[in-house]
Amino acid sequence: MRRESLRAYKVSQLVCALAVGAEFTLSLAAQNPGMQQKIAELKEAVARNKQALAQYTWVETDTISIKGEEKKQEHFQVRLGPDGKPQKTSLDAPAASSEPSGGRLKRHVVEKKKEEYKDYADQIKALIQQYLPPDKALIQQAQQQGNIMVGEAPGAPGQYRVVISNYVKQGDKMTLVMNGATKDMVSLSIASYLNDPKDAVTVDAQFSPIPGGPNHVSSQTINGVSKQLTIAVQNSSYQKL
Repeated sequence: MRRESLRAYKVSQLVCALAVGAEFTLSLAAQNPGMQQKIAELKEAVARNKQALAQYTWVETDTISIKGEEKKQEHFQVRLGPDGKPQKTSLDAPAASSEPSGGRLKRHVVEKKKEEYKDYADQIKALIQQYLPPDKALIQQAQQQGNIMVGEAPGAPGQYRVVISNYVKQGDKMTLVMNGATKDMVSLSIASYLNDPKDAVTVDAQFSPIPGGPNHVSSQTINGVSKQLTIAVQNSSYQKL
């Protein structure tokens, strides 16, 4: 009995030591001046871009494909609203209604499938708006919770990446690549999900400078994995308001 008690005591001490060690390591990382500087650069870039983009409007072209086959293209006039999120106005004429071929049952199945995919695409778009553009307050929150890692960007000299976990949802991940010289965002990738982690959504986005203005997402590819739905987004025709 004494031997078992001694073993339990040693295990308890080891667990405590590991917990203290982990807390100490996290504390050191949080106090790392280089890491803190890079996170500060990211937050500054996010705030700077959001303020500058509020003075612009642009055209967004969304190309929707299912299992690699293009199904629809949409065009929007976009500007940032008071909350810093994109507000979109459709530039497309109302689609002419067309009756699907086949009997009543087949038409019903086709229409139901269209509604299902439209709802799925709308859910994905709403989810991504929670990530893009990046939000300074959410980055600050992630920093306070110890959910940010900073490191080199492989194969990209002069660049570094900031990896943020649990940014919007538990278990998600957003990776931003920064230009170390200009302090501008270069690219962004997101791994998230809809209602269930099994319903994965991924995003790859590239930033480009607006002539005479800030960096902005020039293109992005959004993948709804479970239904093999892809939304390719291109932004262009920037104009000052």
